[in-house]
Amino acid sequence: MDGVLRISHGSDVHRVCACCSDDGTDLLAVGGEHSVDVFQITPSSSKKIASFHVGTRITALAWSPRTISPSASDAWTIELAAAAVDFGLHLLTRSSASDENVFPFGGGLSGHHGRVNDMSFCGGRDRDGSRYVATVSDDKMLMVWDLQPTLDIASGITSAAAPSHRDETSSPQPRLQPTAYVISFPHPLTTVNSHPSSSKEFLVSDCHGSLFLTDWRSDPEQSEQGSWRHSSVVELVEPHTLSTSITGLSLQWTGFAAWRRDAFNIIGATYGSGFSIWDLSKIQGGKPLHSETCFPEGGYQFRWCPTNTDYFAIASHSPDKGAVIHVYNMNYVHAQPNIIHVASRPHRIRDFDFMANHSKSTLAVALGREIMVFSLGVK
Repeated sequence: MDGVLRISHGSDVHRVCACCSDDGTDLLAVGGEHSVDVFQITPSSSKKIASFHVGTRITALAWSPRTISPSASDAWTIELAAAAVDFGLHLLTRSSASDENVFPFGGGLSGHHGRVNDMSFCGGRDRDGSRYVATVSDDKMLMVWDLQPTLDIASGITSAAAPSHRDETSSPQPRLQPTAYVISFPHPLTTVNSHPSSSKEFLVSDCHGSLFLTDWRSDPEQSEQGSWRHSSVVELVEPHTLSTSITGLSLQWTGFAAWRRDAFNIIGATYGSGFSIWDLSKIQGGKPLHSETCFPEGGYQFRWCPTNTDYFAIASHSPDKGAVIHVYNMNYVHAQPNIIHVASRPHRIRDFDFMANHSKSTLAVALGREIMVFSLGVK
């Protein structure tokens, strides 16, 4: 493929995550076997600006809205969260005035006891957007972590010396361990999304074909049930996946859901061989507005394009046909997709994401030990 920017990572790449913050749209985080690297991407070049040694394989990444790229300001700040295969969570920071800092949290008995599959900072446009980060896991729990707590969980005493907002441009200061608000669900959870227009809801999907619009700020004591359903504002279902899971025909845990950033009502997801689109203004009993087959062998990941917002992409989960991505137009979901053959078999796509800084729709794709960045116009 001509016109492709290739980035060698040095170890197998398991996660890629593009920054969508207004001042960080040229940044790409890459999670490997032991570390998270941050690259500044232009149409023709890449520059590594931070490298965080975590020590174990990365399973999820999320950008903080506080992030500011060096291309946007001389006083730049890198902040993101990472989950590792040992269930540990890490807050990763670097700035123009300080070196890389890895702050571990959520490990041991206080956190998850299953693989962390996805994470997302809180939505909205206020300061809380960088204060709270949500994680979902195979242990069936959604945890919302307060990264700036005023309560020292080791002593149970409110600390007057713990400001709610600290200056990351100074040397890292001792900080309190984050506290978590926990919501349990019936089945293992696969993805969690927030939306720029709201700081109240998270979109959570499970492996059995259900999606939940979850108001995590609601009070469980106000509910007679006092369970996970107290926080479920809307429950959506993918009927085929739900039926196969109930009958025991599902061979693997699947499910990848995504919120369209410019449209609160539009949600997309891929389950098994197909994808579905929901419009929250047309609930239809929770059933999808559109459902189509994408990959008979199984789809993997669902990503909305932030620059051309009608576009979304799904990758093949199987290496049988090589590394393939299908790109769809929301206005023509029944039409043949744009099929991108990234690499021949036995390669398969580990992860991919859309970059947010290019006028053209641009994909960053994890393939083995390499990241490939290219626009959709590249054949």
